[in-house]
Amino acid sequence: MSDGLLRDLAGIVGAGYVITDAAGQEAYVVDWIKKYRGRAMAVVRPGNRDEVAAVLRCCNDAGVSVIPQGGNTGMAGGATPDDSGRQMILSLGRLNRIHEIDPVGNTITVDAGCILANIQTAAREAGRFFPLSLGAEGSCTIGGNLATNAGGIAVLRYGNMRELALGLEVVLADGRIWDGLQALRKDNTGYDLRDLFIGSEGTLGVITAAVLKLHPAPTARATAMIALSGEQAALEFLVRLGSRAGDRLTAFEFMTRNCLDLVLQHVAGTALPFKTMPPAIVLTELSDADAEADLSALLEGILSEAIAAGIATDAVIAQSGEQAKALWRLREGISEAQVRAGKTIKHDIALPIGRLGAFMRETEAAIEAAFPGLRFLVFGHLGDGNLHYNLQRAPQMNDDDFYALTGPLNRLVHDIVGRYRGSISAEHGVGQLRRDELPRYKPPVAMQLMHDLKTLFDPHSILNPGKLLQS
Repeated sequence: MSDGLLRDLAGIVGAGYVITDAAGQEAYVVDWIKKYRGRAMAVVRPGNRDEVAAVLRCCNDAGVSVIPQGGNTGMAGGATPDDSGRQMILSLGRLNRIHEIDPVGNTITVDAGCILANIQTAAREAGRFFPLSLGAEGSCTIGGNLATNAGGIAVLRYGNMRELALGLEVVLADGRIWDGLQALRKDNTGYDLRDLFIGSEGTLGVITAAVLKLHPAPTARATAMIALSGEQAALEFLVRLGSRAGDRLTAFEFMTRNCLDLVLQHVAGTALPFKTMPPAIVLTELSDADAEADLSALLEGILSEAIAAGIATDAVIAQSGEQAKALWRLREGISEAQVRAGKTIKHDIALPIGRLGAFMRETEAAIEAAFPGLRFLVFGHLGDGNLHYNLQRAPQMNDDDFYALTGPLNRLVHDIVGRYRGSISAEHGVGQLRRDELPRYKPPVAMQLMHDLKTLFDPHSILNPGKLLQS
C-alpha cells in the first residue's frame, strides 16, 4: 500500500516534494528540544491549499496517519511522528505567501507556513504592528502558532493567538476545506469554529491560511528593569504599574535571582544592571503609538513612587535602544543558560495572577521538603499569569537520579496548580509531553467533549494521533 500511496502523493505535490530518505527526513523527525524522535513513511511538502486537501484525502482513504508540521519549533512533541515508520509528516513550509495587508481594516492575510518574523516585517513595512513575539520567531510558522495558541511576551497587552486571529482556512481530515478567511470583528452567526481549531494542535484539521489582526506601530517605548524583594512585591508593583500605565503596559517579565545568576554565568555579553543581585527582578516595557508620549518620564515617576513605598529596591531605565536590548538579553538568555548548565525539569503553567505569590511560596516549601537541594529557576510572563517553573538538579545528584524525579515533581507541581485552578500548559501546548497527565487535571466532562469533537472532525483518527488526547 505504501508504494502506491507514495506514487499518488508524488502525483499531487511532485516527486521532489515527497522525501523518503533518512537523511532528507532528519530535520523533520526530531523535535526542536531533541526530546522526541520518530520515523516517517515520508515527508510530504504541498505547495498550496488544494494540494493539502488532496494529500489528506489520499491518506484518509488509505488509513495513514498524518502529522502536520510547521517550523518544528514546539516544546511538547506535538509535531513529531511515532517510531512506527508508518506515519506521514505534512510539512507546510511551502505555503508561505503573504496575500494581503489591509491598513484600513488593520489585517494581514497569510499562508500557514509563513515565518512569524516575516509577518512582523511585512506589517512593519506597511506601518503596522503584529505583536506576537517569541524566541523562535525566526523559524516558527504562523500555522504552528495558531495550532498551539501561542503566547509570548506581549500577551498582557495584545492577547495570545486566539485574540490575534480573525479568520482561518482549514482542511479537514477527509480533504474538505472550510473557508473561514473572514476579516470580521463581529460575526454572531453560530458556533465559533475558528476557536475550535486554534489550540487543537492539528488534531481536528490542518490550518492552511489565516486573517490576523494588526495594530498601530508603537513609536514610543520605555524599558526598565526593577529589583524587588520577592514575588509578592512583584505583584504589588504590577498592580501599581497597571493602574498608572493602563494599556501602555506591554510586557511584565518576572525572574528570580537564580535565573539571572545562570545567565551571567553562561551567556556572554550580559551584565547585571544593579550593584547587588536582588531576590527577584522584573523587566517591563511600556509602548504607545504616539511618538510624543513621554513614557520614560511616566515610568520614572512610577518607579520613584514604588521605591519610596518600599515595593522596589532599585531600578534602571534604558536610555537607548541598545540598553533596552541588553536588558532584554538578560531575560531572553534564561533558556540558553539552562541548556548550557544542564538539563532541567520544566513546567509551563498558568495561574490566577493574584494567587501567583501564594503558589510560589507553597510549591517551593513542598519541593524543599520532598526533594531537598534542587535549584529553582522560576521566570515567566507574570502579567498574564504564565510561569516557567523549572528545576535544576542538586550539585550532589547525578543526571539519572535527577531525571528519575520527573514524574514525582510533575505530580507535585501540577497537583498544586490544580488546587489553585490553574493550567498545566500555558503556552507550549499538550502534545506528547502532557498528554497522559491531562485527564488528571481536566474535568471528565471536558475530556469527553474533546474526544467527541475529535471523533466528529476526524472519525478515522488520522490527524496527529497520540498528541493532546490519549487514544
